[in-house]
Parts: sequence; C-alpha cells; structure tokens
Amino acid sequence: MSKAVMHNVVSVDGYIADDDDDIGPLFEWYSNGDVAVGEGDAVKVSQASADYLRPTWAGIGTLVVGRHVFGMTNGWEDTPPAGEHLIVVSHRPKPEGWHPEAPFHFIDDGAAAIAKATQVAGERTVAVAAGDVGGAGPRTGPGGRGGRGGDGCRAGGVRLRKRHFGPVDGQHLLEDPDVIIRGDRVLPLRFRVRR
Repeated sequence: MSKAVMHNVVSVDGYIADDDDDIGPLFEWYSNGDVAVGEGDAVKVSQASADYLRPTWAGIGTLVVGRHVFGMTNGWEDTPPAGEHLIVVSHRPKPEGWHPEAPFHFIDDGAAAIAKATQVAGERTVAVAAGDVGGAGPRTGPGGRGGRGGDGCRAGGVRLRKRHFGPVDGQHLLEDPDVIIRGDRVLPLRFRVRR
C-alpha cells in the first residue's frame, strides 16, 4: 500500500508564499548547486540535497495539488513534475481541450482525491502539495507528512502569508524528524504525523 506525504518548500515560520503568490527566495536552492537531480535536469543543487531528492522524487507515484497550483503552473504543460499521475482537487472540471492524453484526474472531494491517488500510485508514494490541499491531509489521507525548511521567512521584504498546512482544523502534532539533511541554504526534514 502506498503512503501519503506532504512535500514542499516552506519558510522556517511555516509560509509558502506571500499574498501575491510570490515565493521569493524560498525556491532559490533548486538552482544554487552544481549537481543535477535528474539527467538533463535544470534543477541543480548541492550534493547533499541531490542525494536526498533523487530517491524521494523517484519514489513518488502520484502528486495531489489544488486547482490554484495547477493554474499557476499551467499544469506543468501536461507532464507531472513528479510521479506518473497528477490529481487536481477542484470543483471545476479539466479545462476544455486541455491535453486529453495527460495522466491528470480532476476530483472535487479531498478524500476521493486521496483515494484515487493511492489507487494509481500503487506501492509508490502519494505526494500532497502544501496549502489548502495539504491541510486536508490529516483529515483525509493515510501515512505521514514530510516537509522541508526553506532558508528564510521573508521574500523580497514581504512577509510570506500563505501557510504551509493551509487552514487546518484542530491540532495535528508531528513526531521528531526521522530524516535531517543539511543542504546548501535548505534543511530537508521529514516528520511523521503523531497518531
């Protein structure tokens, strides 16, 4: 059975973007090294970060995102950035005429989206994006939750406003980190949700 993780870049104080969806310097570490994560990949990081990212990304079978992220990225032009399938949690259907052959599924319910993601991922990991979709994870999904601490909590002098876990109802506690990697301007951490 697959496990679900939440995997994204977040500032030390828990933010992923400002009010204008600007991520500022949070993603700069994806290009601050000289080691390509994949063959011909534009993502070049430190050796420590590459050693962590390669197996992590290779283990992802399905990525779950919200409609907002799908729109901001233009659906990665029909190719999931990780895994073989992309689940979009949205009350709106797939855009008309948009890459009908793409392995994307549009589902209007968080629990149903996680169930579909688990089904198509097989034994591989279901990676859930941060924000509103990620905040639904403790209520709807199996498994643990992962995250990475970014290298700052301000972007271009603007305080980041979009929370990593979105609007989460109730308290969801994490165990101590079971993976800690010291990268260059990034600190990958992995936590399990306390049950």
